[in-house]
Amino acid sequence: MLARQRQERILEEVRAHGGARVSDLVSALGVSEMTVRRDITILAGRGLVARVHGGATALSARAEEPGFSAKSQMALPQKEAIARAAAALVAPGSSVAISAGTTTHAVASALVDTPGLTVVTNSLPVAQVLHEAWCAPDGSSLSGGSVVLTGGERTPSDALVGPVAVAALRSLHVDTLLLGVHGVDAQAGLTTPNLVEGETNRALVAAARHVVVVADSSKWHVVGLAGIAALEDVDVLVTDDGLPQAARDLLAARVGRLVVAERAAALG
Repeated sequence: MLARQRQERILEEVRAHGGARVSDLVSALGVSEMTVRRDITILAGRGLVARVHGGATALSARAEEPGFSAKSQMALPQKEAIARAAAALVAPGSSVAISAGTTTHAVASALVDTPGLTVVTNSLPVAQVLHEAWCAPDGSSLSGGSVVLTGGERTPSDALVGPVAVAALRSLHVDTLLLGVHGVDAQAGLTTPNLVEGETNRALVAAARHVVVVADSSKWHVVGLAGIAALEDVDVLVTDDGLPQAARDLLAARVGRLVVAERAAALG
């Protein structure tokens, strides 16, 4: 396939889905990761796409990273496997905080059949999926579950952040936090590119007795602008089987527990 043809395919994928991940393009085009990254650089230089970590997105003046819709189309098998593994860690009848993000949204979808949960979230999509599953048309509860949505300023990733969200979270105490992150790094720990979202995520961590991080393997060695927590603050880190063995060994020694979800499990 000629370079021009590859670039047209990449552009079609970005326009169709709002974004495309390098790993998916490598498989679809049958070329190396270096070739895909070079093609994305060329397209970005021509003003046709925006380069982001792990791929490309449609141009947007609003965000430093893809919005919720674009990110929700990426790494679907990984997110589904992680969601099932993370949901299995949540006890019926417990209180749970769920941060914003597409992986945490997948976890919320996997939690709809867990009875009696009280969920605190700063994610509009998470609140919506749980509300639709748990609330009858007359407003009564179908499962004994309830959702508390923090206030705050809305980001392109549909998170509610800022002083209002932080103030609400500081008065709460939950059993478990399910935290999505932009990056996981040996030195920087857990990070996000959004300073205000970083502050809100730190408040979520402080409100939880147990911190469960859900992050697919592409997040490894990614460092965002704002720090959230150190690896040692993580009780459980749930990732997928694409994580290299060296990274698994390092994380297993630093976090309380490492759970590697097999992608095949999401298909069975």
